[in-house]
Amino acid sequence: MPWPEIKDSTGSAAAIPTLLTTVARGDADAAGPALGQLRQRICQYGFVVGQATAATVPFLWELVRLPQVTCRVEILHLLKSIAVARQWETTATAYPKLLRRRDNYVQWERDARDAVRAQSAVLHQLLDEPDGEIVRASEDLAATLGGR
Repeated sequence: MPWPEIKDSTGSAAAIPTLLTTVARGDADAAGPALGQLRQRICQYGFVVGQATAATVPFLWELVRLPQVTCRVEILHLLKSIAVARQWETTATAYPKLLRRRDNYVQWERDARDAVRAQSAVLHQLLDEPDGEIVRASEDLAATLGGR
């Protein structure tokens, strides 16, 4: 993935791999803030996705599978936020000129939602987790995705 060549909410998405690695290491003191920064970069304000979002989603699915990751519930919540994001589509309905811009925000949003749906089968595995919070967050995301 050419992270420096794609954009997140801050500009270059070059920092995303480092943030993902920090989350993956399982150190709760570092993982939470790293996930918070990642959220701001790929799902700003909890509903605005960008070019780097779809590329990041498969890594989020991988992280949520790893038992040592301390913020799996928060990752599931982030995936849900991405799955329901409709900011650019809604804006384009009112301002169709948005669809003619060089940066295709609406397509980025659709691609991000598709990326969440593409690996939703992982949720079936998470429903067997001993952690009730992970099970509830998985059920919530599954309901959002229409039971997939």
